[in-house]
Amino acid sequence: MKYIFLNLKRFDVPPQYGGVNRLAPVEGWARAIVESTQQALKQYDPAKVEFVQYFPEAHLLSAGAALCENSPVQLGCQGVYRADTAVGGNFGAFTTNRPASIAKAMGCGWVLVGHCEERADKNGVLAEAGVADTAAVNRLLNQEIRAAAAQGLKVLYCIGEKSEEQERWQEVLGEQLDVGLAGVDKAQVAIAYEPIWSIGPGKTPADRPYIQKIARFVKERTGGLPVVYGGGLKTDNAEMLASIPEIDGGLVALTRFAGEIGFYPEEYLEIIRLYLGK
Repeated sequence: MKYIFLNLKRFDVPPQYGGVNRLAPVEGWARAIVESTQQALKQYDPAKVEFVQYFPEAHLLSAGAALCENSPVQLGCQGVYRADTAVGGNFGAFTTNRPASIAKAMGCGWVLVGHCEERADKNGVLAEAGVADTAAVNRLLNQEIRAAAAQGLKVLYCIGEKSEEQERWQEVLGEQLDVGLAGVDKAQVAIAYEPIWSIGPGKTPADRPYIQKIARFVKERTGGLPVVYGGGLKTDNAEMLASIPEIDGGLVALTRFAGEIGFYPEEYLEIIRLYLGK
């Protein structure tokens, strides 16, 4: 099985506010993305490839309303809180936080946990509190994964090492996997590898041997979980990533990195065509 994940981050923000949304007015943005991709994605065998689109929470209902009959698009949210509502328990006293129950109720089948941007945020909060325990973030993420799994959501769990951690990548990634997945039903999990040290302008992208080395390590450590490339599946690396047997797909974000940068549905479909070979 192959997996093509799409993380739409905050791509809904219009340019006049510093964002990259040139597709549609905010209220119609999610509908425009689903409607302009789902028919083209029907050409692929659902028994061989899954397509998941992670929307900011405000857009999940309109994205869900745009799904056609037998749509190949599955909806995901960009994170869940580590606690949840429960019948006879907490009814929703989680101001600003997104419990897994509402993600489920809004039509999500997947959740994104541990993205490098989420890790950076949690690390920043802990640093302000003077916490130096490197496993603390992984323990918090473990609680999020457990909360998602309890609602029957599938999890794309992101791991990755920074430049200063590269020499001890096995220790860093091993801890992220061991602590983050402790006590978790792994049948509900896929792993996204983000080489944080190689992501961003002016940085050297991770090459094929490095990515393959990491993917092999992750599969050995997790008992064979699916591994996708989380450092950005794009036009210039799609065919290379497709040639790595241990890589089971990729995570798309931006599709255009120059000029009017942003996410464009037709370019997303081209990335998929290049990766899947048709």
